Amino acid sequence: MTDEESGEDPALPVIADADRDNRRPHCRVIEAVLFASPAPVSSVDLARRLPEGVDLRAVLDDLIADYAARGVNLTRIGDAWAFRTAEDLADSLQIEVAVPRKLSRAAVETMAIIAYHQPITRAEIEETRGVGLSRGTLDILLEAGWIRPGRRRQTPGRPLTWVTTQAFLDHFALGDLGELPGLEELKAAGLLDRQVGLTSIAMSDELPEPEDAEEDEPLDAQFDIEAAADGGEP
Repeated sequence: MTDEESGEDPALPVIADADRDNRRPHCRVIEAVLFASPAPVSSVDLARRLPEGVDLRAVLDDLIADYAARGVNLTRIGDAWAFRTAEDLADSLQIEVAVPRKLSRAAVETMAIIAYHQPITRAEIEETRGVGLSRGTLDILLEAGWIRPGRRRQTPGRPLTWVTTQAFLDHFALGDLGELPGLEELKAAGLLDRQVGLTSIAMSDELPEPEDAEEDEPLDAQFDIEAAADGGEP
């Protein structure tokens, strides 16, 4: 069956394509405006960018069709328009961002005391600092991966000790604990003058030896971090 027999006008598709081609310069203008705008642009503002008499809706429909299969789509937001990433790409666009967490003064002091006096118990940390240690302080250092539970002291209550980790050395670019700054270096940096709780650290040139992991008394399989932070039995 021919177009004439079906009653369809063979010239109509050509006219439609011609109209689309005529709108191409207007599509480029609207496309540029939308890309340059930091926020969705209203239909009224878009219409002002076009010559009088141009069908804005037709221009927008052309752009919607052009971007339908792309990574960004033209999307209507209320009475405004904006380019947005395609919804089907949401999983591919998810990213994990590490949020920097500033350590409190208590956490910094506790970390330094553990580094210089390890293996050390919670009670010994508190004695060195001269103040009580909140549960959250050790939790923060555990979360950072800078400390880990060490062996238990063979004293009444068998308190848990704390030691530094390889991650601690890596973060501060230390080859081993022997590279920790000594007393004179800390004084020269003014750290001992400002940090009251650190005046008792590094009072000799002897730094702690890394604890032999094989000699550690194994912890219970279901080790409770909060219980460890309290210095009690898990």
